[in-house]
Amino acid sequence: MSTSTTRASSALPIRLRGVGRRFGERPVLNGLDLDVEAGEIIAIVGPSGCGKSTLLRQVGGLDQPDTGTVDIDDSPTLPTDQRCAIAFQEPRLLPWRTLRQNVELGLPKAGKGDRGSKPDKAAGRARITELLDLVGLGSSAGLRPRQVSGGMAQRTSLARALARAPKVLLLDEPFGALDALTRLRMHDLLLDIHRAEPTTVLLVTHDVDEALYLADRIVVLADLSQQQPAGATGASDTTAGGAARADTAGGAAHAPTAGGAPSIQRIVTVPGDRPRDRDDPALAELRLQLLADLGVHRVHAGNSTTSTLTATATAGRTRTETAPEPTPADHRTAPDSTETNR
Repeated sequence: MSTSTTRASSALPIRLRGVGRRFGERPVLNGLDLDVEAGEIIAIVGPSGCGKSTLLRQVGGLDQPDTGTVDIDDSPTLPTDQRCAIAFQEPRLLPWRTLRQNVELGLPKAGKGDRGSKPDKAAGRARITELLDLVGLGSSAGLRPRQVSGGMAQRTSLARALARAPKVLLLDEPFGALDALTRLRMHDLLLDIHRAEPTTVLLVTHDVDEALYLADRIVVLADLSQQQPAGATGASDTTAGGAARADTAGGAAHAPTAGGAPSIQRIVTVPGDRPRDRDDPALAELRLQLLADLGVHRVHAGNSTTSTLTATATAGRTRTETAPEPTPADHRTAPDSTETNR
């Protein structure tokens, strides 16, 4: 684990037990158990519609589970829990306000019962200046959203989320709309922010490389609409004895619940301290495994096609198989190597 002891001073742990959520007849989350340590960065990946954003909403108090409990620091989450802050894929800045004024919106406000305690305006101004400098926007504070790039707008959104010094930071695909180079820069900025502003981070992403570079652990969610009922024969995530498949990278196993298949397919512990080498062979192997979890089973290498298949872990190893070279018809239907099953 690459989190340090200094981070626990301002970050809080999260505990989810048996969390389930349905929308009509459609189950989105089921039997979700997860412990997040104070100061961890957890990436959440999975196919579209598997409940990634719904999970963030449960933690932030923006939605309530139908079953189970969500606790932050051993106390239940509250509606729009003030211990949390959230940043979305879109910056959602007010166009008539400057960048500085947009960040100021994130400052904590005095509650209805706090009439005697007014926010310290001088401290608030100093906090905003500190955050703008942290995200590299100190000299652009007077500009309006229409005058800045997408990356600058997203940095403003992050600074606004940090204004109240949240104990838990929820990021819902915050870099998904950025170009590739800006996204890489934002990855490093997030790590810089995490060192300077210690907090617990839950990051929803469709980008496997992003998850491997940023996260301590990666939670892979399953699409419950594609899952077999718990106890059905042939379930790929259980052993012959019925125990849940253990994660080969050190994550915990998750047993099926009585109410159906669990949401968490597996948890991967990412090796190495941050910042990581993006070309690390160990990360490349994990990338193939995660893409297979997401349904991308083939990657092209020259004129041949290899098939990486997830299998039941045995003695800490995951079996991989190589498919024969496809026929021309196979080439017409094989998914492109850049597909990540969004």
